[in-house]
Amino acid sequence: MSKTNLRALSNMLPETWRSKIVGLAAGANVKVLRMDGTASNEQPHAYAEGLLVLDGELKLGIGGEVVTVSAGEIYIVPANTPHAVAAGSHGTLVIIDANE
Repeated sequence: MSKTNLRALSNMLPETWRSKIVGLAAGANVKVLRMDGTASNEQPHAYAEGLLVLDGELKLGIGGEVVTVSAGEIYIVPANTPHAVAAGSHGTLVIIDANE
């Protein structure tokens, strides 16, 4: 597989908040998406999820608080932990999650 420019790929996606699987690594999906400032509903997953911000920032609602994840930072959401995206999240997000 050749290298992938994740920022360029996210900018070409037709919709925000619709991830594209870039590939698999160690059995996990590696996805990229573009955030546009809108919020999302709370959801848990049966697996841990890595949220890596390439540029911009992610405002993550988790445990009754909003945690800001800035460019160059990753937040690992534990399995079965409800979390939501708060309004104001923008930029490029990489998601690392279970390959189901």
